Amino acid sequence: MVALAVTGQIAWAVENTWFNTFVFDTITPDPRPISWMVAASAIVATLTTIFIGTLSDHTRSKWGRRKPYILFGYILWGLMTILFPTTALIKDISLAVVMVVLLDCLMTFFGSTANDAAFNAWTADVAPADQRGKVEGVLNLSLFIAQLVAIVAAGALIDRVGYFTFFYVLGGIVMVVGLIAGGALPDQPSDNLLQSEKGIWQEIRDIFRLETVRGNSKLFIILISAMLLGVGFQVAFPYMIIYINNYIGVSKTEYALVGGAVIIGSAIAALPLGVLADKISKRLMMAVSIVLTCLGCFAFSLVRSIPLLALAGLAWQMFNMSASIAAMSWLKDLLPEESRGRFLGIRMIFLVLLPMLIGPGIGSALIRRFGIPTVLNGQAGFIPVPLIFQVGAILGLLALIPLAFDRLDKKQGEKEEPNA
Repeated sequence: MVALAVTGQIAWAVENTWFNTFVFDTITPDPRPISWMVAASAIVATLTTIFIGTLSDHTRSKWGRRKPYILFGYILWGLMTILFPTTALIKDISLAVVMVVLLDCLMTFFGSTANDAAFNAWTADVAPADQRGKVEGVLNLSLFIAQLVAIVAAGALIDRVGYFTFFYVLGGIVMVVGLIAGGALPDQPSDNLLQSEKGIWQEIRDIFRLETVRGNSKLFIILISAMLLGVGFQVAFPYMIIYINNYIGVSKTEYALVGGAVIIGSAIAALPLGVLADKISKRLMMAVSIVLTCLGCFAFSLVRSIPLLALAGLAWQMFNMSASIAAMSWLKDLLPEESRGRFLGIRMIFLVLLPMLIGPGIGSALIRRFGIPTVLNGQAGFIPVPLIFQVGAILGLLALIPLAFDRLDKKQGEKEEPNA
């Protein structure tokens, strides 16, 4: 679990951060291609997770129902990461932007197949209900181990050897470790698994029916709250390294100090927060975390020195992680056993698609309206300004509203099972 989680999160860390800086540094400083790339990959990730998640629920093979998608998905995921920097070789800017979006979507398709659909459903399959908070803590710890490799080491590596070597190394790690760990993955025997009597396409159609929402109202309260927090997060996050490099004046190597402090601090807190989620009200933990992560995001816009950037970034990222642990462990308590893949597809609509469609678009509009004009490699664009973090923090606080509608008793609410 840890090996697959770490390698998967390495690839996502690359896609969520260095893909964006790569476009800014090597193709165009215009923020719009970044928002297009984030939005397109979010659509692909959501559709892939819905379809592959439901398909894996129905898969019966000698390898199990999740393992085939995990094994082959990781290998092709790493390959697409290796191919991504070749877009910089294209001289025509418009064509380069198209190819950047296309390759990002291909990488996302294989990544969502392997990780969002199959791997996340597998962790729900194997984790007992009373240990899901702990498992989410382990998975978030893996996230920060991966970020330590993919972000902290990457800044110095890119400054020294460039983007190509960086993408080759990380893509190769995903392929090799995915092959070894994916091949060794223990999956449940097919004859021990519950299966929905509905067909694949009928289950996918049911996702968008009003009866699905009514029958799983508590689950959708969690998803809407997480979506609103995600929108606020995505207003600023895709442009964060660009902001630090170009507005604050911190180099990629120096950014490693900021990123390292944030990642190490968050990693230390991941497992204790996961254990805490098993012991207290997940609703309370989520609400407190929303307030604190928004305060951290706002503070990030006000500071300029590396130590203060690290402290504000730690508060922002750590409490965002805390909200995610509470939301995901609470969500997995409510997933029907025979349809976990399908409902994790619904999760992607709220946690990935809508935040990544709305948030970066707001951020891009703010940068184009209030950003600092610049010319890089002969291309006109804009440098992000602190306003994107302030607007993101305010929007993130809207996530408290759905939680106010949850009036159920803690024990009743966390043991309630939805209709499949």
